[in-house]
Amino acid sequence: MKTRRCPVALLLPWARLTLGLFVSAPVVHGNSIARVWDEEILAAIRVDLPHPPAHARNLFHLSVAMYDAWAAYDPVAVGYVYREKHSAGDVAAARREAISYAAYNILKERYALSKNAATTLPALSSRMLQLGYFANNQTTDTNEPAGVGNRIAAAVSAFCINDGARQLQGYADFPPDQGGWVSVNPWHVVLDRLPLPVEVNHWQPLTIAVAFTQNGIPISSDQKYLGPHWRDVRPFALTRSDSSVPWLDPGAPPRLGGVGDADFRSQVVEVIRLESLLTPDNSEVFDLSPGAYGNNSLGANDGQGHPVNPVTGQPYAPQLVKRGDFGRVLAEFWADGPNSETPPGHWNTIANGVVDHPSFHRQIGGIGPELDELEWDVKMYFALNASVHDAACVAWTTKRFYNGARPIGMIRYMGSLGQSSDPTAPSYHENGLPLVPGLIELVTAETAAAGGRHAGLAVGSIAVLAWPGQPSLPSLSYSGVRWIAATNWSTYQKSTFVTPAFPGYISGHSTFSRAAAEVLTAMTGSPYFPGGLGEFVADQNFFLTFEKGPSETIRLQWATYYDAADQAGQSRLYGGIHVQADDFGGRRAGSVCGKEAWELARTYFDGSIAERPFAMRIAADNSIVCETERGFYYQLQVSKDLMDFADEPGGPRLAQDTTMVFSQPEAATSAFCRIVRRAVP
Repeated sequence: MKTRRCPVALLLPWARLTLGLFVSAPVVHGNSIARVWDEEILAAIRVDLPHPPAHARNLFHLSVAMYDAWAAYDPVAVGYVYREKHSAGDVAAARREAISYAAYNILKERYALSKNAATTLPALSSRMLQLGYFANNQTTDTNEPAGVGNRIAAAVSAFCINDGARQLQGYADFPPDQGGWVSVNPWHVVLDRLPLPVEVNHWQPLTIAVAFTQNGIPISSDQKYLGPHWRDVRPFALTRSDSSVPWLDPGAPPRLGGVGDADFRSQVVEVIRLESLLTPDNSEVFDLSPGAYGNNSLGANDGQGHPVNPVTGQPYAPQLVKRGDFGRVLAEFWADGPNSETPPGHWNTIANGVVDHPSFHRQIGGIGPELDELEWDVKMYFALNASVHDAACVAWTTKRFYNGARPIGMIRYMGSLGQSSDPTAPSYHENGLPLVPGLIELVTAETAAAGGRHAGLAVGSIAVLAWPGQPSLPSLSYSGVRWIAATNWSTYQKSTFVTPAFPGYISGHSTFSRAAAEVLTAMTGSPYFPGGLGEFVADQNFFLTFEKGPSETIRLQWATYYDAADQAGQSRLYGGIHVQADDFGGRRAGSVCGKEAWELARTYFDGSIAERPFAMRIAADNSIVCETERGFYYQLQVSKDLMDFADEPGGPRLAQDTTMVFSQPEAATSAFCRIVRRAVP
C-alpha cells in the first residue's frame, strides 16, 4: 500500500491498521485533548464503510460531546445538549478528563457498528489507557470529571439516538411499504452495459461484478442507496416548514427532453471532454498556481486567480503543469479513497493543518484575544462539523427529492441512441449524443477499418475519446485515452467502485467543502490559508493509485479555503462522478449551510443563545405554536392574573426541532398563557 506524502497545509492521513495490529491515531506533542479525539474518529472513519452523511453526523455528535464537556466548566458558554455547570480545582485537568470520557463513550457507541469494530474499539480503549483513564469507569458522579463526561455522553446519545438517522437499524432505510426508497430504473450491469435506464433523468444504480468500497472493503455487487432516509435527519441550524421538501431547494437539475435540455447536453459533453484530457501524453499545459487559477464567484468557474499573495504582498509563482496530470491528481486527491476520511473528515484534516501552521493565531474572526489550543479546537470542531452535518442533510435531502442521474447513465444512454447533431446522417436520434470532432464521433466504415482511429468499433455506433479503464498493472503503467464505444464509457475510478451508491444531484463533495470553507473563513477572519497558500504535493510516479503517475510532481495549490472547496467540486467532473449542475448547486447550498451553522454556533460560544427572543402564536385549531431552539426545554404556564404563572402538567418538553406545538389548556379560555424556555429540565 502506498503512503502518500504529507501535504504542507494538511495532515497525513494515518492508517489505523498496520500488519494486522491495531494502533491508535498518533498524538503530536502539544495537541489538545479535543485534537486527540478528533484524530481518533478520523482513524475510525478510514477503516469503516465510506458513508459520508453518517460520518458527518458522527463527527458533529463527537464535537458536541467535546464542546459540552468544555462548556460545563465555563461560566459563559452554553452547551448544545448538556448545560449543567461544574467547578474543579484544576479546570484544565477536569476538562481533559471529562472530554475524554464523553468522546470515548460516543465513539464506542457509534463505531460498535463499524465494519472494522474489531480494530476500532480496542484502539479507543488503548487511547484511554494511554491518557491514564480507565475505559470501564461508568461513574455518573459529577464531583468527578469522569462522571461529567459519562453524563454528557449519555445526554448526547439520548438526544441523537432517534434523530432520523436510524442508527439502531444500522442506518438502513425503511422498507418500501413504509416509505423506503424504490428505484425507478433497473440496476445497470456495468460490464454488460445493460439494461439502460428507463428514466435517463434519474439515478440508475449499478451492478459491479466485483465491488469494493474506496478503502477496500468488499460489498454487494448491487449498489444499495446509502442514506435515502437522511431527508428526515435532524440538522443543526437548518429550518423548513414542510418536511417533504429539501432543507434548501436548489431547484431541479437540467433534464434531457425537458427544462434545461440544452444544459443537460452541454454538461454531458463537458464531462466527456474532461475525461479525454486524463493522460500524460496530452501536451497541453496550464498554470494551476493561485495567481492564475481560482478566485471564482459562488457557483461558477469564472475566476482568473489572485493578483498577489496578501500575506507576502508578492505575486504567486507560476506553476505550469500538464492538464492531464492535473486532472488525474485532482480526481484522486479529492476522491477520498484509500486511507481517507470521506469529505467531512477530509475537511477536519484541512482544519487541523491550518491550526498547525506556524504563523496561525487562534483568534475568532481574526481579532480579539488569542484562545488556548483546547478552546479553539472545541469551538472549531463544533462549528465545522455542525456545518458538514447540515451539508449532509441538505445534499442527501436533495438527492432523494430529485433523484438526479449520474454521468455514466447519461452518456451510455445517449450513446446507445446515436447522434443528435445531423438528421441527415446515420444513427440520428434527437436524444443522442452531440457530435464534437475529435471528441464524440460517428463511426464510419473508413474510420472503423484497420489503422483507422475507430478501428474495431461498430460502424454506425458513437465513439468517444475517453479513459478506457485501469491498466492491468496500475503501479507500473497508465492507460492514457483512446476511442471507445460511448456505451462503454465509464468513470475515472477503479473498476471495483465506478460511482457512489446514491443519486448525483447535488454533489456532496461540493456541499461539504463549501460549508467547511465558510466556517474556516468566518472563524479565522480570513478566506486565505495561513501564509496565503495551502498546497498538497503529489509525487512523480508515486501518488496515483488508479494508474501510474503523475508523470511529474504536481502541487495542488489554493490561496483560499474557497479555492480548495471549488477544486473539490471540480474534481468530481474530472472523475466522471458529477456534471456541472451537481457541482454548482452543491457549492451554493454549502455556502448557506456554512454561514448559518457559524452564526448559530457563535451564540453558544458567547451564551446569547439562551437570551434569543422567540415567538408564539395561536394556530387555527387553537393550539399554541412556539418557536424553539433544538435541545432547549419549553414549559407551558398558565396564569389568571398575569402575576403568578403555574406550570402545566407534564413538565418541560425537549425541543427536537425549531417549532413546538402545545395543546391549549382548558383553563386558557379564561386565563393567560406563556411559554418559558429553560436550559435544563
